Amino acid sequence: MNTNPKIAGLAAGAASLLASLPAWAQETTETVTEVVEAAPVSNLDSGDTAWMIVATVLVMFMILPGLALFYGGLVRAKNMLSVLVQVTAVASTIMIVWVVYGYSFAFGGSESPYFGGFGKLFLSGVTATSESGTIPEYLFIAFQMTFAAITPALIVGAFAERIKFGAVLAFSVLWVTFVYFPIAHMAWDANGLFFGWGVLDFAGGTVVHINAGIAGLVGAILLGKRTGYGKDNMAPHSLPLAVTGAGMLWVGWFGFNAGSALGAGTLATLAVINTFTATAGATVAWLLAEKLLRGKASALGAASGIIAGLVAVTPAAGAVGPVGAIVLGAIASLIAYYFVAVVKKKAGYDDSLDVFGIHGVAGIIGAIGTGIFASASFGGQGYAEGVTMGAQVWTQILAVAITVIWCGVVSAILYKLIDLVIGLRVPVDAEREGLDLTSHGEQAYHS
Repeated sequence: MNTNPKIAGLAAGAASLLASLPAWAQETTETVTEVVEAAPVSNLDSGDTAWMIVATVLVMFMILPGLALFYGGLVRAKNMLSVLVQVTAVASTIMIVWVVYGYSFAFGGSESPYFGGFGKLFLSGVTATSESGTIPEYLFIAFQMTFAAITPALIVGAFAERIKFGAVLAFSVLWVTFVYFPIAHMAWDANGLFFGWGVLDFAGGTVVHINAGIAGLVGAILLGKRTGYGKDNMAPHSLPLAVTGAGMLWVGWFGFNAGSALGAGTLATLAVINTFTATAGATVAWLLAEKLLRGKASALGAASGIIAGLVAVTPAAGAVGPVGAIVLGAIASLIAYYFVAVVKKKAGYDDSLDVFGIHGVAGIIGAIGTGIFASASFGGQGYAEGVTMGAQVWTQILAVAITVIWCGVVSAILYKLIDLVIGLRVPVDAEREGLDLTSHGEQAYHS
């Protein structure tokens, strides 16, 4: 082996210097060397950690006040507070569930493709110095906790104005346990089924939006229509609040999407610009559709377009290019508009705040469309080696189908179970008076 003479000389000099030191100095030097060599190597990155703290808080901002105000503005005045309380209580309850067993069920270290296991119940084994990639594990837990908290809160909009408060909480706990946690494990855990297939779901197309949309549709059908639906005026009581809430959701969604890069790098940057462009494309598309088909572009349409674009880009944020994101957002928005304006009326179900029409439909289009617009020919990041567009799209369709079937069947069972035990709907008289007073003893407004 050839040795650089300069390096050999330096090594010899260092050895000679060490030998000339007193015995106690030599022992001290050797001890320090052993300690340094034995010290664990940390992968923590302060920039990634700082960004993920911000991203986590931004997703929390989506829930409160964003989603709460968005939904609150869309219901009638007599039900404003009930929606705010439901969103708040659901999110808070699921945060506790996440710490107790949800994190373990999703990311507990199991080799199962469907279930994370029991290894991290009550966050067992996790300490302040535990790491997850380049960030503290507690931070990863908190970030994922906000996703688990907002998803069942989204479902609230499908059966708003007619469900018992206790039924909402009971359903939410059971639903995250048997639907959300397994799908989250399949999509985002390294041992998960979808992850192993190479499914592209950057920030939760299947896990969050398709899940919430399907559960909302099933709930709307099983609970039945609101009393007076199709006869009484059920227009939103405060569009300014709804649009404000939608704007807050857009701001918070940068944490939702860019935070899913789990670091402050180029991938997060791509997610940021895609969250801008896809949402802009969807909003303009929705407003144009309204103008052409109804003669006027509406504030409700603007808010709906914002949400449709955000939903569509969620699975695609780290895989498509900015121009492809515009097209994907516009396509998803137009199809969601058709479901909200046409399909819902023809089918006759009462999805109060269009959870399925926007989250479910735009989520499905976004998840499948990711497989198309991820192509380098459309400005995307390309596919894994040896994977074609057709193969990727088929993989996306399989993941969507499994999510729809699992969520639909299990959600229906859970609704039926809760209806048998505590009942789902409030009495007709209570519904007519409004849930603010009958469920919470308060009023949002006083004349």
